[in-house]
Amino acid sequence: QERLVESGGGSVQAGGSLRLSCTPSTYGCMGWFRQAQGEAREFIAAIASDGNTWYKDSVKGRFTISKDNAQNILYLQMSSLKPEDSAMYYCAADSCSSFARTGQYGHWGQGTQVTVSS
Repeated sequence: QERLVESGGGSVQAGGSLRLSCTPSTYGCMGWFRQAQGEAREFIAAIASDGNTWYKDSVKGRFTISKDNAQNILYLQMSSLKPEDSAMYYCAADSCSSFARTGQYGHWGQGTQVTVSS
């Protein structure tokens, strides 16, 4: 199985936008997580093969998860960024059957850093 690779992180000012990418997006169930320095990893967004999406409350309306099935890319469009969004962002994936059985993603990327300055 191919390794997940994230890209698109960087440094922006508050109110700015970034789009994170993750390849390949060939898994049925995929998600984004983040981990700030000294904090636990937290769920941000998820998308299933039927297109259903889920979001952490604090990012609803600001972040959008999507998949480009032709290009096999998972995206996380982030807008109206806040300093508290600063973290390492990770892509995660698995088959939906496995995720339904375990409640966990079995495949993870190495992360891409997002830093939002005030």
